[in-house]
Amino acid sequence: MKILLLGKDGQVGWQLQRALAPLGGVHACGRADCDMTDAAAIHALVGALRPAVIVNATAYTAVDKAESEPALAEAINARAPGELAAAAAACGALLVHYSTDYVFDGGKATPYVETDPVAPQGVYGRSKLAGEAAIQAVAGRSLIFRTSWVFGEHGGNFVRTILRLAAQRDDLGVVADQVGSPTPAALIADVTAAALLRLAHGRRLEIGENRLYHLAAANPLSWCDFAREIVAVAIAQGWGLRLAPAAIRAITTADYPTPARRPANSRLDCSRLGQDFGLSMPCWRPYLARMLERLPA
Repeated sequence: MKILLLGKDGQVGWQLQRALAPLGGVHACGRADCDMTDAAAIHALVGALRPAVIVNATAYTAVDKAESEPALAEAINARAPGELAAAAAACGALLVHYSTDYVFDGGKATPYVETDPVAPQGVYGRSKLAGEAAIQAVAGRSLIFRTSWVFGEHGGNFVRTILRLAAQRDDLGVVADQVGSPTPAALIADVTAAALLRLAHGRRLEIGENRLYHLAAANPLSWCDFAREIVAVAIAQGWGLRLAPAAIRAITTADYPTPARRPANSRLDCSRLGQDFGLSMPCWRPYLARMLERLPA
């Protein structure tokens, strides 16, 4: 199986290089290898390689900055996936793409399922939803995984931010009225590889079949509680932090205004993923512990 991986240097892309390697030859590309705002470059790369699978881990993920850079967010998150889908269809490849909980407004009281109405509240969410639509408009084959609150040892994320602040401060306020599932980049990569393996052994997608799945770890909680868990685990592992878990104060979204609105409820129901692939989503806590063990304290 020849696999083209785009976005190799991001949180998820870095883990995908590991997870996809046993499935076949992986041609991993970063920004320097393909400009995702250049449609001709995308088609030329796919046409030259002619992979069986394209995994797109590229994305514009600066949620707040997107409010002032809508054209760039749209180019990378919306137009590029559509071009990839067209290029994949032209050579018969399966496209794997990642989307986000930000396609929802967060007003639902229970976890979101794939068929719930979408209502993104900002540029980032709208651009990612447009990317989903662009892929689904092409008569090819695709898997789209919506995920949430991604973290990992490679790249910037909430865990790293909390560790940095906890080393500098004695007091910290973190939003407590937004709830979601912290999802390890390693889990996303492993689920992707498992799904591709199952599809290669009899569960193939037909031409024109575009499947959408929610992919998030179990045991959702608030940003505030997640921050407390991060600090508690780090201290238990011997990190020399100034901040104690009890010193992390619960604040509201209104207390911490940002350019982009965040969903209050980012919980994703992953039942469809379990039904189709027999995959049960684990808790994020063991992944957090392993991540902190590998980072320099």
